[in-house]
Amino acid sequence: MRVYVPLTLPALAEAHKSGELGAGEPVTAYAVTPGLREWYVSDDIEELEYAALSRAALASLRLLAADPGAARRRVVVAVDVPDGAASADPGRALDPVALGEVRVSGPVRLGKAAAVHMDADDAEADVAAAAQALPAAEDGDDDAQFVVDGAEDHELLWYATQEIPNLVQGV
Repeated sequence: MRVYVPLTLPALAEAHKSGELGAGEPVTAYAVTPGLREWYVSDDIEELEYAALSRAALASLRLLAADPGAARRRVVVAVDVPDGAASADPGRALDPVALGEVRVSGPVRLGKAAAVHMDADDAEADVAAAAQALPAAEDGDDDAQFVVDGAEDHELLWYATQEIPNLVQGV
C-alpha cells in the first residue's frame, strides 16, 4: 500500500540522518482509504492517489504552521508499506481533517520511500502566507481559505530518493 507521509524540511533531514520516518513511533500518513474513495467519488486509482497526496500536502502545511522556524516548503514522502501496516481511525472517519488519514505501525524505513514531493523555491511566499492563514481558514474564514488555496495552486515537485541528501543540505 502506498502512503504519503507529511513532513517539514527539518523532519526530512532528521529522517535522512536516522534512516527512519517518525523515529520509531507510529507515523501519520495519508492513503486511499474507503472514506477518501467515497469523498472523491472516483474509481481512477491515479486520481485517488493524487487526492491522498494532496491531503498529505495540506497536513504538511499544518506542520509548517506549528513550526515557524521550518523552511516554508511542503514536503511529502511517498512510501510503500505492507497492507496491514496502515489503518484508519474509525473514530475520525467523519472528521474532514482526517479524510484519508492512516496510522502506520512499526518502523517506516526511509529506504522504502518511493519518492519525495516538495514545493519549489518559488512557492515559499505563498506557502508561508498559507501556513499563517491556515488556522483562520479551518475556522471558516473564506478570505483565509483563499490564501490557503494559493499554496495549493503550486504543484509539488517529484524527487527521487537519491536526491534527499541534496534536498536537506544545509538544513
